[in-house]
Amino acid sequence: MGRYLVQAFAFPASRGVCLGTLFYWGKMMDYLKIHPRDNVAVALRDGLVVPAGHKIALCAIARGAPVIKYGNPIGYAAAEIAPGAHVHTHNVKTGLDGAVHYAYQPVNTAPVGVETDYFDGFLRSDGQAGIRNEIWIVPLVSCVNKTCEQLARMAWEKWRETAQGRIDGVFAFPHPYGCSQMGEDQRDTQRALAGLVRHPNAAGVLVVGLGCENNRLDVFRPFLGPVDPARVRFLNCQDETDEFEAGMALLDDLMHAVMAQKRTRLPVSMLRIGFKCGGSDGLAGVTANPLVGAFCDRLIALGGTGVLTEVPEMFGAEHLLMRRCADKTLFDQTVAMIEGFKRYFQEHGQVVYENPSPGNKDGGITTLEEKSLGCTQKSGSGPVTQVLRYGERAQKPGVTLLWGPGNDLVASTALAVAGCQLILFTTGRGTPLGAPVPTVKISTNTPLARRKPGWIDFDAGPIVNGQPLLEAAQALYQTVMQTANGCLTQNERSGFREIGIFKNGVTL
Repeated sequence: MGRYLVQAFAFPASRGVCLGTLFYWGKMMDYLKIHPRDNVAVALRDGLVVPAGHKIALCAIARGAPVIKYGNPIGYAAAEIAPGAHVHTHNVKTGLDGAVHYAYQPVNTAPVGVETDYFDGFLRSDGQAGIRNEIWIVPLVSCVNKTCEQLARMAWEKWRETAQGRIDGVFAFPHPYGCSQMGEDQRDTQRALAGLVRHPNAAGVLVVGLGCENNRLDVFRPFLGPVDPARVRFLNCQDETDEFEAGMALLDDLMHAVMAQKRTRLPVSMLRIGFKCGGSDGLAGVTANPLVGAFCDRLIALGGTGVLTEVPEMFGAEHLLMRRCADKTLFDQTVAMIEGFKRYFQEHGQVVYENPSPGNKDGGITTLEEKSLGCTQKSGSGPVTQVLRYGERAQKPGVTLLWGPGNDLVASTALAVAGCQLILFTTGRGTPLGAPVPTVKISTNTPLARRKPGWIDFDAGPIVNGQPLLEAAQALYQTVMQTANGCLTQNERSGFREIGIFKNGVTL
């Protein structure tokens, strides 16, 4: 492996990435040993023996011995691994197989609501806080997707000049569902759409149905519960001679009500912020994910709510989340969520541990354990105070675990449905994706931020060059506050916002 010098590189122990070590091999800071127990180090830049984000062995690793990163096993050596050798899919196999026994062993967690700070948002009539003043058009069925998109264009063209600076836009959210669905599948669609209708970033909502679909207005309304009639209007296209004329009349009424909304000083404790990663690389668990974890601890100290989803990317790290559950009931709910998602895979004849994706592997992630140990760092060290099913809303300060898949668009939409006003999205490979809410893209490495400035909002790359994690977290906090106060994210500037709804069952 050659000669190297060792220098301490400290992360807060609460991050799970602690007391790491920078290795100098030919030039400064080539490799990073994240945890004292690790037997692998991560390459911090290309042009070395392995690409950036990939791992090398720090010592001989016997066949069948654990490969350790983040202080935890990420798999087992499938062959003898020599010191300095590339450690990846060719010589490592997952250790996740078979049933797992979980025991509740709680640990101390960060306190909730010990500080106060404020942002300028919109206080809605139901007591929620919005960070955007938008009008959303929500189709109940795919048959009216184009109708909704056309209404959004017509309304914005008519009102853009008058609404400038008072309304942030009119947006439709097409999707392929709402009819020919059965049972839980249809209820998932209804819960997801109801969550969008209730979302606080939407100051006004037009719900559009066709009239003959499974998810008709009269069937959908019970999922909404009580709504403010000044904020939510309904259009059934088959009931109208001209659905565009009727829709524009409803949108005109909403426009007047929405323009009356003004920003006011609100406590940060009213923020619910979702955490997501996509197109991850081997640096995700070194830079961007620990950074978001440090931000999450700050948010929770202010009484806010951080929401973590992507249940398959908790496999292998779920024990760390379970220790943080505030009580035994939450622990049991977390166990049920993990085991339920595994059954979902098995019932469809799929391998539970098929992750990581080809792009993840190209970026240096070898096993699902490695991906999960890096992924779950986004939730920081705070207490788990709520475990949600798909379509439910986060309502308690602290860390919320949300049922959802790893798929970027479906998981991001689930976060929005849970009431998150904003999403922090970490990525090492890059993606232009935009959720229904502002989506702050955080690059794990500086080359990505420089190559894709139209995608990336914040660069976590300087952390590998010695920027203190808490200094970077403070900068990210300022970026989030600016976004909450109205600054647009790259996905908003590009007009990229979509939804994806979870689907499981039969299509008629």
